[in-house]
Amino acid sequence: MMKSEQGVEPEMNDRTCIVTRESGTVDDMIRFVAAPDGTIVADLKRNLPGRGCWVKAQRRYIDEAVKRKLFPRGLKSNVLVPDDFGLAVDQMLAKSALGSFGLARKAGVVVTGAAKVDAAIRNGTAALVLHAFEAAEDGVRKLDQARRSVVYAGGPEIPALSLFESSEMDLALGGVNVIHAAVLKGTAAAGFVKRAWLLQHFRDGRDDRADAKAAAAAKETETE
Repeated sequence: MMKSEQGVEPEMNDRTCIVTRESGTVDDMIRFVAAPDGTIVADLKRNLPGRGCWVKAQRRYIDEAVKRKLFPRGLKSNVLVPDDFGLAVDQMLAKSALGSFGLARKAGVVVTGAAKVDAAIRNGTAALVLHAFEAAEDGVRKLDQARRSVVYAGGPEIPALSLFESSEMDLALGGVNVIHAAVLKGTAAAGFVKRAWLLQHFRDGRDDRADAKAAAAAKETETE
């Protein structure tokens, strides 16, 4: 089989999920390849050489592929797949998102602290709000009220996600005890917004309406 210029071998059933047998776009699928040492690798950038197989970007489908031993079949290789591979992919996606989060901070499009996040929501500059897992219900509730007030006034719905522990956000941002953060609109935030929604989708498999809203939010950050 011929290879592309990047050395990536085109699959016979390009972007067909080995679990559901449904096709998808590169934004809602994850490509997997066999490494030289015989282990399986999630090719998040879709540029690793060799035969690849695709799975819908949801944890449940990764777990099912492991349980049904579909990766060796899809890769036509006796590839080694750990039982906790779904968790490993989750950690890879989280690491990718946190790295992009740090880059967004360096670009000056991240604010932290409840007061600054509230202001970013109300003045319409926030593209996405993040709450640490440890965030107190009262703090989340107050920022939810700010988000609702913007919608009530005719403004856009600003999504809020909980993806990371406070310590993970601290490390990415170089801060201390980061509980609430907002990523501001603009092209500098587009990469993180895309990765954040991919991680959210991977963990809970949002429905089509929510996915469409996520895509619209990501597109908005790219065009402003």
